[in-house]
Amino acid sequence: MTLTRPPPDTLGELTDAELVLLAAHPGPRREAAFEALVRRHAPRVHRLASGLVGPGTADDVVQEVFISVDRNLGGFRAEAQFSTWLHRVTLNACHRLLAARVHLPLDEAPEPPAPHSPVRAGEQADLRARLARALAQLPPEQREAVSLRELSGLDYAEIAEVTGAEVGTVKSRIHRGRAALRALLAGMGVTP
Repeated sequence: MTLTRPPPDTLGELTDAELVLLAAHPGPRREAAFEALVRRHAPRVHRLASGLVGPGTADDVVQEVFISVDRNLGGFRAEAQFSTWLHRVTLNACHRLLAARVHLPLDEAPEPPAPHSPVRAGEQADLRARLARALAQLPPEQREAVSLRELSGLDYAEIAEVTGAEVGTVKSRIHRGRAALRALLAGMGVTP
């Protein structure tokens, strides 16, 4: 199998590295390869962005991230995994947005309507709002580390690579962040 012309039905089966090669260079499979990368990674990018900037703005961050990835994919040197680079791009987009944002309380962010029980949806929206407020109160390094671990599912080594911190520092930030979240949520009346 050659990377320049895989059968159309196998793009989803290619590794990130193979898709990046196809998407980074002009050719007949470029657009389809990029779309496969977006489909594969957009949900994780959205979860991470939701945890850092709130659910109301996460869609904008996802769009900005993949526009940036499309523009800069040719310069990706594959010194790290694509997913690690993508998480760094996502964190940068979130930091830019937060720096430019007029600080509004996260509970003012509109919540999408729920297609099911309004009572349950209200409870979930309230819990999400409390969690967002608690996350926003964490120091940025702890919020970042906890979000990468809990929302993106990265392991400690991957978080260390994305953030540029040592693995021990990452573990410490996550431990302190989780403890602070428990205390903040308990103070808001949320029990595990």
